[in-house]
Amino acid sequence: MLSRMRILECASRDEAADLVAAEVLAALRSKPDLVLGFATGSTPVGVYERLVRAHREDGVSFGRVTTFNLDEYVGLSPDHPCSYRIFMRRHLFDGIDVPPQNIHFPPVEGADLASACREFEARIRACGGIDLQLLGIGSNGHIGFNEPTSSLASRTRVMTLTDKTLADNARFYADPGEQPRLATTMGIGTILEARRVLLQSFGFKKALAVRTAIEGSVSSFCPASALQMHPDVTFYLDSESASLLTMRDYYRRAREDEARLAPEDA
Repeated sequence: MLSRMRILECASRDEAADLVAAEVLAALRSKPDLVLGFATGSTPVGVYERLVRAHREDGVSFGRVTTFNLDEYVGLSPDHPCSYRIFMRRHLFDGIDVPPQNIHFPPVEGADLASACREFEARIRACGGIDLQLLGIGSNGHIGFNEPTSSLASRTRVMTLTDKTLADNARFYADPGEQPRLATTMGIGTILEARRVLLQSFGFKKALAVRTAIEGSVSSFCPASALQMHPDVTFYLDSESASLLTMRDYYRRAREDEARLAPEDA
């Protein structure tokens, strides 16, 4: 398959999760020592459920896989219920056999986070780079915690979260004083170096960000628009998330043509 941007409007979140999980599992069959980039939040949960099921019911092994998560909050302990380390354990890592030493998160502790971020980048390079990166998109167009005005060449670093992101995530914190204002995130430049990118988006609240990312100008004001420069990225959208796309009918026809032209044994 030729590399390009693909826009897939799915009938449901379940269909999107089925398709993304199938891509991950196919990549794993081709390369058992796959390097995966993972995202958090509600968007990828369906994919993680399917990966756990594949391990438990079909015997799929993740024993040689290496993982790198996109981001983590600064100031939350590893066992805080809102930390992304807990999230990933609950939804994925406790249900598959990836070795703990192969699981990596951006650094959020220590006196010299800038140096630790450079080490995180070096670890990705030492593994040969990320083969397949899963993404969501924020309602302000962020990917990872690369907020609007992030450099499109940025690397892993500490970011100050915008008021929009803080408001979107406030529901997870009973005590507003506990909500972190800082996070460490892979940079946009880091994400663009992944060999393949699979981005899911659901709900009307993401529709404007999706349209801007896919059909707008490449701009730091919509960090996800940088994906237009990636040679192999697929957007998996539900009908609400796709609702503002100007070229929506074209993307549907392109998907139909792709299915018709695909080899029968693909």
